[in-house]
Amino acid sequence: MTAQPKVISVNVGQPTALQVGNHTVVTGINKHAVPGRVRVSVQGLEGDHVMNRKYHGGPDQAVYVYTREDYDYWTELFGAAEEPGTLGENLLLGGLESARMRVGDRLEISGPGGQESVLLEVTAPRIPCGTLGAQMEDAGFVKRFVKARRPGFYARVLREGQVGRGDLVTFLPVDGEAPSIGELFDLHFDKTPDPEQVRAALQAPLAERFRKELEGMLVQQS
Repeated sequence: MTAQPKVISVNVGQPTALQVGNHTVVTGINKHAVPGRVRVSVQGLEGDHVMNRKYHGGPDQAVYVYTREDYDYWTELFGAAEEPGTLGENLLLGGLESARMRVGDRLEISGPGGQESVLLEVTAPRIPCGTLGAQMEDAGFVKRFVKARRPGFYARVLREGQVGRGDLVTFLPVDGEAPSIGELFDLHFDKTPDPEQVRAALQAPLAERFRKELEGMLVQQS
């Protein structure tokens, strides 16, 4: 990180029908930047629709964050810049790279005058699915996303408030050792995960869904 990170856009999604393989699903992945300030609660952004709550949303995955640095990779690959919200992120930040973030890292987002700052805590990487490929109109995009190792991250809301474009972000690193988002992303796709690495990761304040996945890895190896 060099310059202080900041909010580039705040994005929310409305229910939209999307063809995923042979099925039509209603999803909130197609998000668009909104003007003004948006309320952020422990359940997520006001006005944002999360349709499949089995895999998305909830207090541990209330906010999905992507970064301009990560988007720059796709711009170079595709030869054109994607609009904010294309990958389904609620917040697009500049000045960070998602894979380097660690579970337990915190982001304090302050509006004009530093009032009513929002506090987020990093909890898990985003794991791509067929809906993302359909959103990008590219059946091979999920594989590209995995190879790129730029997953973005989910966060829980420790302090509610409002966010808006141009807000400054203060990075508050987690104390001690904690797995990075990139390491957890790799671990998800590892067919022979190291049990010690899994146990170490379970010490971090993970999102509950990701925690259950790691616990399942240990059960399978027992």
